[in-house]
Amino acid sequence: MRVTIGRRTVLAAVLTAAGAVALTSAWAHGPTRQKVRESIEINAAPARVWAAIGNFQDMSWLPPVTKTEGEKGNEIGATRKLTLTGGATVDEELYKFDAAAMSYSYRITNVDVKVLPVTNYSSTLTVTPSADGKGSTLEWAGAFYRGFPNNDPPPELSDEAAVKAVKGLYQAGLEALKKKIESGS
Repeated sequence: MRVTIGRRTVLAAVLTAAGAVALTSAWAHGPTRQKVRESIEINAAPARVWAAIGNFQDMSWLPPVTKTEGEKGNEIGATRKLTLTGGATVDEELYKFDAAAMSYSYRITNVDVKVLPVTNYSSTLTVTPSADGKGSTLEWAGAFYRGFPNNDPPPELSDEAAVKAVKGLYQAGLEALKKKIESGS
């Protein structure tokens, strides 16, 4: 017995299957990249602010950091391990460094999402003269995904939790650095 299937029948079946896949893909979506950008005005020359943050191997100005260990200084590919209050650690890698522009970018290579509820995190610190020319603006900008990569994240690993954690970290860090620089300590 021989069965013949016409070209139109096969084409219709393929298009129907492709449409079903496309429709299913439209319903399912993973996390979207989140961004946080915070800045602060510091009453000090840009060179002084850069001196406080420009060494990738020194993150002592960030309140939860109790120790920084690293390799390769400010070379591209340099690494650092931040030890936080309570003993948790964060591993980071430098991927851009421009001393003349007073800017560097790094990514987190390892962190427990219970410590910081993010994945695929990268950020940039940049110092510029303030608009009034009397001080500096320090900007900290980051991009990341929430800590839970699939649909329906638990509240502590949601987009909102990730943004809140990063925003809080940036604000605390910038305020602490401003206080340190402006007080001269």
